[in-house]
Formats: sequence, structure tokens, C-alpha cells
Amino acid sequence: MGPLGMATNRIEQRMLASLGQLTEATLKFERCDDVPHGGVICALPALLAVGLLASCARVFQLGPKGTTPLETIFLSLAYLALARVRSLEALRVSASGRMGQVVGIGIGSPRSSTMREKIALLCQQPGKALGWSSRLAQEWMAVPQRTGRVLLCGWTRSCVPRQSGQPAQGLWLPGSNYVCAPLWIIGSTPWTGQPFFVLTQELNERLVETLQEQIIPRLKTEVPAQPSQEQLSANPYLHRFVILFDREGYSPDLFRSLQQERIAVISYAKRCKSAEDWPIQEFVPKTVTLVNAQTVQLCMAERGVCLSNGHWVREVRHRDEQGHQTAILSTDYIHSMEKVVAALYARWCQENFFRYMIQHYSLDRLVQYGAEPLPDTSLVVNPARRTLENEIRREKNLLLRQRAVLAAGAFPAESSPRKAATFEQKQGELLEWINNLQKHLAQLKDQRTKTPRHILMKELPADQQFTRLRSDSKHFIDTLKMVAYRAETALLGIVRQKPAANG
Repeated sequence: MGPLGMATNRIEQRMLASLGQLTEATLKFERCDDVPHGGVICALPALLAVGLLASCARVFQLGPKGTTPLETIFLSLAYLALARVRSLEALRVSASGRMGQVVGIGIGSPRSSTMREKIALLCQQPGKALGWSSRLAQEWMAVPQRTGRVLLCGWTRSCVPRQSGQPAQGLWLPGSNYVCAPLWIIGSTPWTGQPFFVLTQELNERLVETLQEQIIPRLKTEVPAQPSQEQLSANPYLHRFVILFDREGYSPDLFRSLQQERIAVISYAKRCKSAEDWPIQEFVPKTVTLVNAQTVQLCMAERGVCLSNGHWVREVRHRDEQGHQTAILSTDYIHSMEKVVAALYARWCQENFFRYMIQHYSLDRLVQYGAEPLPDTSLVVNPARRTLENEIRREKNLLLRQRAVLAAGAFPAESSPRKAATFEQKQGELLEWINNLQKHLAQLKDQRTKTPRHILMKELPADQQFTRLRSDSKHFIDTLKMVAYRAETALLGIVRQKPAANG
């Protein structure tokens, strides 16, 4: 233990820092023993290789130089992710000096409050984190063996705390419907999915709209090794790249528009459970090589199918041992049906990626509290429409109960003029009430048809306007977690190759 704290061996810099005269600490790795989480320093070459520090100084600035270099922030956050430290609050009880040795600064690494301030400073200017993520994504996509021009599209969920004065609309917000749902683009690679970039969807966006407006334009400019215009003109079946997604993105119009842009699609067919199965005679056994290089025997068949908009696509079906048929649609006319099935089944590496990242990297954890206003042009659910829906639901339930009471009414067994008159009066009042309920319900339904389902944010009263969680800091941390995950995967690849080389 040094005279100025645990693992603080740069006394001069520590003294200058305490006096406020240290302009900037220098990074220097020195030998030390018994350091908690010290093993993460083995990942430093891998972190540098995947671009952790290559462009951070050109994109981010911390303002005036201080005791914490910019590189220390990036290294600390990457090391915390690799060490499975789930939140910055854990820095409150950790040995700051010890972590300072791991990141190469001998005067102690930043505490949780300082780290939050630094993250807020780095993400203060909107678009900085997105620009850095885009730069890294282009570098990662430039590695051919990692992309194969097959991209998986999927999303996670974000837990959003309800704010005071706002109606509860479900604390878990699905990625296809609500705000702050990260949507990930992942490459199909051996063993696991390698993430490329993440988008934060706006309120009430569907996957189809997000594909058309955000993902496809970006992929057309960033995916490398795309065929030239001459090659596309020479071969009408050649595509730029392949994108995979599940039934949430099913849209015949989307399939047709993407094919016109020479982008191939592979997705599950979206049909009802009563869809007719193909005859068993059509299925033949095929050898399929999965994304993890495993070889399996699958019974498959293929047809051409015309969608509801008149667009023709390939339909490949896999029949399992229980007789269940999985229908897959594709506009990839280059590869065989074995490769089409293997590509879509590679989506499981995406599911494994999400499960692994949520369990080990706390991918769904909020980084920074606070909210920011939504744009005035955002479409939101009309509160008046929601109120009408609730009132119609209550009136329907009340009408059903009153009809049941009317039907259950029985004429008294021992009849007398007085009892008969009382019974008829009660039944008449009940029938009149039911008629009034029916009229009121019809008026509510007519009013609902005239009330728009969605309105612009600026049309809402000020006390009912929604806000969204701050996304820049979350995007920044998610990008760092992607870097850490890719570095960890690179180390795993080295470990897997060593036994094969020795054998």
C-alpha cells in the first residue's frame, strides 16, 4: 500500500492532483500483485484490435485536461464489462487504486459519480455516440469473413420507469411498438453472432418501417464487398447482401421493394395455423451445414409461392420428426435451399447473443436517469381515443350483465295481481335501462370512429405529453459492451484454435 492510498505508487502525480495542479495523468502499465479483476488486462490487445481507442480521441473530447485521461474512461468501462461489473455503482465499494493499476494510471481510477459525470460530458453533444458507433461498424463490416453479407436483425426490450403524472402503459416496452427499444444488426458468424451496430427506435415504430427508413439506407452505404452496378445488370438474380428477420418483419410489399433494390430477404412465413401442409412425398433428405460448422440431415422441400400482392418468392419448408412444417420465404435465388435454411436457423446465434449479453453484460440496464422531450412530429396514441375505448369496454360489460339479469328473471310461482304488476314493472325498468345502454354504446362507437387513433405530439396538452429516456449515454455504453464482447469472442477464437493446432 502506498503512502497516499491502495496501489497508489505515483506519489508526485497524486500530490499534484490533490493540489489541482496535475494537467493530465499519463498511462503506464507497471508490475503489481494481487489486483482484483486484474486478469481483464489480458484482453487489452483484443480491445485495441477491435478499435476501442483507435478513434475515440478524434470523436470525443473531455474539455480541459484533468487527472483522468480520455483513454482511461474507455478502458475502465470496457474492463468493467469484461469483469461482469453490472453497474457503475459497484465502483463505490471497489478499490479505486487497484482498478487504476489495471487501466494504467497509478493515481486511482474514477469513482462512480466521476464516471457518470464523464459519460454525461462525452455524450453531451447529440450524435457523438452514434457517430463513433457508425465508424466502428464500418470497420467491423470491412472484415469479409465476419459478415458474409448475411445480416441478422433483432431487438431487445428496455425497462422504462413510469414517471409521475403519466399514465401507465406497461413498464416493459416491446421493441416493435414503443420507444427506447434497441434494435441490433448482427452478423452471422461461427459460434456466435457478432454485433455491428444498434439503433434506438422511436415511439410506435414497427420493424417494417424501421427496416425501410433506418436500417436499409444505412446498410446500403456501409456493407462492404457489394457487387457493382455492372455485375447487378449482368445477373438479374444477384443481390447486394442478405438480411434476415423473424415474422415481425413479414410484409409482401417490403419483400418486393427490397428485391427491387437488389437486397435479398430470408424470413419465416406468416400464416395461420390452419395453413395446408405439403405432401410428405415432396420432402427429401438434405445435408445442411449450420453456422457452427455442424452437419445435420433435414427433410426439405421447395416451391414458388405468390404472395398477397402478386409478388413471387421462394418458399422452403423443413419437416421435423414430429411432422411439423416450418415455412421459410426467401428472395435469394443464388444459393441452394440448404443454405437458405442454414442462414435463417443462424438466427439462434442472435438469440444466444441477447441471452448472453443480458445475463453477463446487463444489456438491458439503464445507464443514466432522466428524460428528454419527443419531437413534436412524433405520432402518439390519442388519449381521447383511449378514454373512449375504456368507456366502451365498461358499457359492454354492463350491458351483458343487465341482459343476463333480464333473461334470468322468472315470473313468480304464486302469482297475484300485485306480484305480477311488481314483476312487470321491474322487468320494464330493466328493459328500458338496457335500451338506454344500447343507445349510449352506439353513440360512443360513433364518436370513436370520428376520433383519430394517433395524433401528433404537439397536439397533446402540455400535461399529457410523453418523454423518452436519454438514449445517447445508453448508446455509448452499448457500443462499449459491443467492443468488449467482440474482444472476448476474439480471445475465445484463439482458445479454440490452440487445441486444434496442438492436435
